[in-house]
Amino acid sequence: MNNDDILRYPIGKFVAKDIYTPEDINTNIARIEALPGKIENAIKNFSAIQLDTSYRDGGWTIRQVLHHLPDSHMNAYVRFKWTLTENTPIIKAYNEKAWAETPDAALDPRVSIDLLKALHAKWITLLRSLRPEDLPKEFIHPDTQKHIALARLIALYAWHGEHHLGHIQIVAGKK
Repeated sequence: MNNDDILRYPIGKFVAKDIYTPEDINTNIARIEALPGKIENAIKNFSAIQLDTSYRDGGWTIRQVLHHLPDSHMNAYVRFKWTLTENTPIIKAYNEKAWAETPDAALDPRVSIDLLKALHAKWITLLRSLRPEDLPKEFIHPDTQKHIALARLIALYAWHGEHHLGHIQIVAGKK
């Protein structure tokens, strides 16, 4: 990877597995569960300047990253609910770059950290209630027409949170 790729993907790109074991699922759920605390801890001493600093040229500011996380994870939570309650639903896609530029992205990031904590409390309850027969249930992404299984989505969002935590750590000088 070149330097821009290292900054863009500080923990590497997401690589899906063909099969997720029960141990994989439990580990990934634990990663999702731990994320709000890790984010809160990572920014506890951030200055306003650091919050408005981008982790790379052309990348989002940390403030945008902090508002993006609950936006993205809310969409994932809703996708889980659709997939559990409907038969292979076609989910709604959203333009995450446009969402990162809406006026609420300028708010104090504490608002989004609190939202992330509350959302993850609900989401973890849902994830821990999944039965083995729920994990292969799929939704269809409207842009790619790909079928995405819940087991893969759990892994993706475990990666996603840590991916953005890596961006925060870059600005904090830890990476």
